Amino acid sequence: MTNARQPNGASTIYQGKDGRWHGRVSVGVKDDGTPDRRHVSRKTRAEVTKLVRELEKQRDAGTVRKPGQAWTVKTWLTHWIENIAPISVTENTIAGYEVAVRVHLVPGLGAHRLIKLEPEHLERFYKKMQDAGSKPATAHQAHRTLRVALGEAVRRGHLTVNVAKIAKAPRLEEEEIEPYSVEEVQRILLAAGKRRNTARWVIALALGLRQGEVLGLQWSDVDLDAGVVRVRRGRLRPKYTHGCGGECGRKPGYCRQRTQVRRETKDTKSRAGKRTIGLPEELAKLLRQHQEFQAEERSAARQLWTEKGYVFTSPTGEPLIPNTDYHHWKELLQEAGVRDARLHDARHTASTVLLLLGVPERIVMSIMGWSSASMAKRYQHVTDPLLMETATKVGEILWRKPDHGFESSS
Repeated sequence: MTNARQPNGASTIYQGKDGRWHGRVSVGVKDDGTPDRRHVSRKTRAEVTKLVRELEKQRDAGTVRKPGQAWTVKTWLTHWIENIAPISVTENTIAGYEVAVRVHLVPGLGAHRLIKLEPEHLERFYKKMQDAGSKPATAHQAHRTLRVALGEAVRRGHLTVNVAKIAKAPRLEEEEIEPYSVEEVQRILLAAGKRRNTARWVIALALGLRQGEVLGLQWSDVDLDAGVVRVRRGRLRPKYTHGCGGECGRKPGYCRQRTQVRRETKDTKSRAGKRTIGLPEELAKLLRQHQEFQAEERSAARQLWTEKGYVFTSPTGEPLIPNTDYHHWKELLQEAGVRDARLHDARHTASTVLLLLGVPERIVMSIMGWSSASMAKRYQHVTDPLLMETATKVGEILWRKPDHGFESSS
């Protein structure tokens, strides 16, 4: 069956020799400059007419999916993480995306066709993650990663809707901030005094520097005479590639000929993060001792020493690896006999002590590198345990029964 000739670019609906109904809709222009004319086919005219009208609406709204590769979730996420995301985000952010993609999203959702992905698929996937033992924060990180990746697919015309914006994200309860007590801090510092790089832990608990900020410190950032330390950069998590071409059969990080493919540090970009902090006299003295000890290690290592200027190093001068540093923190807590906690809780402890001492909020924000006052307010409520501890000590002093009672002079 043939229809009257339609104007150039107009949609057409016709019945072909195969007995099926066909529709063709012009939706734009392809990358090579030729018309992008989409084809749909169904058994009945009504079905084809409905599809043609939907395509026309999408064309008029500018939401028609681009032609080309039939992406699966796996192929899109792989393309996005390798070729698109690294252009605009930092190495540490990419490292987090890579874990979410490789460990969770590709195994759990990778087989779905990208255009067929539904919000319910994501919600069931998040539930399976948590049923399998993943923490809500891990599932939430997977959700955030997918939302960013699908958002880019929408922006480039491979999708018309970002289903990750529709799906209910995993419930993420605000983490409880529990700073260490003064007694616990003292026990940690006592245990740290028996370990190599003692000052590394003192800085965390006394100044509240983030892990990357401590590990990225160089001696050029420390002025012991003036008693200040300047935060200028952060340590990045290392990334390796095989130096053996993959013949060892191990992961790149365990290859004996591994090659570092990520820079060691990145400069702090935010104005709040780039800051100068005063050193307590005791900490300055400890850093002088650390400097002398490092000089002894340099002499002992001889030609094996690599001089890079870092304050805290391996026995051969290399910057400390964040993952190894984290495990050292866990060992330190066990040696100190205190409750287990995240390394970031040392930062919480330092900020809480500053608030407890009555340091003005503006100064606390400067020391901690916060850009928003809301961050300081988030820590306000956690001073209660330390306040009660202080009140108890005051009570013991003022109302403690004296060893020898006062006798009346009358």
